Amino acid sequence: MSDSAVRSLAKAVSWRVTGTIDTFLISWLITGQVLLASGIAFTEILTKIILFWAHERFWNKIKWGRD
Repeated sequence: MSDSAVRSLAKAVSWRVTGTIDTFLISWLITGQVLLASGIAFTEILTKIILFWAHERFWNKIKWGRD
């Protein structure tokens, strides 16, 4: 059984929110600029949601490792 496309998207969004908070905090610590850190985090969340969703859909097509 594989995840639906909507479930994969929900997982991607929830994971990226967590990851983006991390990216924002690291960017803010390095740059000292909230606005720059926000821009980095916003760009990162969009690209990584798309990449994760595509990754999940690809792996759902592979039967290897499933019972």
